Amino acid sequence: MIVYTPLWDTMKRKEITTYTLREKYKISGSTVQRLKRNMSVSTNTLADLCRLLDCKLSDVAEYRKDC
Repeated sequence: MIVYTPLWDTMKRKEITTYTLREKYKISGSTVQRLKRNMSVSTNTLADLCRLLDCKLSDVAEYRKDC
């Protein structure tokens, strides 16, 4: 399972809120909700997040083996 726990840590470290993602960076509210629920998002969205947050993919998502 892909989880976005690193994203929230990265955003906190960079002092970026979900409001900023939606309003300044134009990430849709539905995409933010999908990220919060660890649902699938496109690789384009992941690339956008890496570009906007100036970070690596590992700072946005990680794989966790299903138990």
